[in-house]
Amino acid sequence: MASRAERTYAGEWLWTVDRVTLVAIGVLMVAGLVFLMGGGPPVAERLGLPDFHFVNRQIFYLIPSIFILIGVSMLPPRYVRRLALLTYAGGMVLILLALYMGPEVKGSRRWFMLGGLTLQPSEFVKPAFVVLTAWLFAEGNRRKDMPGTWLAVLMLPLTIIPLILQPDIGQTMLVTIVWACLFFTAGLHLFWVLGLGGFALLGLVAAYEFIGHVRARIERFLDPSSGDSFQVSTALDAFAQGSWIGKGPGEGTVKRILPDAHTDFIFAATAEEFGIGVCIALVLLFALIVLRTLSLARRNDDPFCRLAATGLVTLFGVQACINMMVNVHLLPAKGMTLPFVSYGGSSLWSLALAMGFLIALTRKRPRAAILDRGIPADGYNG
Repeated sequence: MASRAERTYAGEWLWTVDRVTLVAIGVLMVAGLVFLMGGGPPVAERLGLPDFHFVNRQIFYLIPSIFILIGVSMLPPRYVRRLALLTYAGGMVLILLALYMGPEVKGSRRWFMLGGLTLQPSEFVKPAFVVLTAWLFAEGNRRKDMPGTWLAVLMLPLTIIPLILQPDIGQTMLVTIVWACLFFTAGLHLFWVLGLGGFALLGLVAAYEFIGHVRARIERFLDPSSGDSFQVSTALDAFAQGSWIGKGPGEGTVKRILPDAHTDFIFAATAEEFGIGVCIALVLLFALIVLRTLSLARRNDDPFCRLAATGLVTLFGVQACINMMVNVHLLPAKGMTLPFVSYGGSSLWSLALAMGFLIALTRKRPRAAILDRGIPADGYNG
């Protein structure tokens, strides 16, 4: 084990990261593999693939994710911003290219083929958007000569218009919710937040009127008899069959007919085999990461680090809530993955990037280290 006196990046990283958050993320990664062993094989069987195809692919995606998370978490805040800017610019270019060159799946063009891998650029744009918006809000409050707040306001339509064109209403809503959280946390008046909420509601009404699959999902949610509600009814049946202690690993039967049991509905597949008690423990694990980070952010003296950490953990927590609420029929189906648990390369890599940003921005940076090691003053955590 590294000593506190060890003057290396690895030694410094080990003693300055929040190890509670790091361990909780590691537990989520391992739990995701275990739960995927239950939800993945039935889907692979229906597709004519080997039983553990999705598990093996998830391990393939997980290994670089660990390196991404640790590598990014070692960056000082200044380089976090630079990496976020590069990621945002590259992601937006790929989103625009996907609109014209990407494959069409269920009426949407959200993916881009790159080197034999299918990437969803919007996944990478989300954490970069949060970091850049937090920096603009922080600079707008700190420097009167910089229109940071207005630039942060312009970031929202610049980001969500391409998402709406895909169309990807779920990601659009998620980005808007996180942006509104940053807007409020930056100290701007609640009146403006409520006004923006009104515009968001108008946007949802417009999506209902003009986008057919959005209308169908909302109508099925409000009245299951109005259309095909097989996914949701089967997911609820999985919870009922699993009860509190579950049927046991590999013993689930409802999961065999549950669509997307390895991605959107892995929470329901987990409930059938491992029980509602394990699902509650999973909810508490997500809550631990969110509350722990909010506590660290509140004590942070740097406005940028405070805002960015709040936004990143809000992105993480809201995405988890949306997935779990869809599984228990509290929200219409969104196509949102459960962080670090659902299968998916783009999702896993983008989450590793987001959590790397988060850990980097919540690291302890005492003033002595700033003076002795030349760490930029904007990385000071107090």
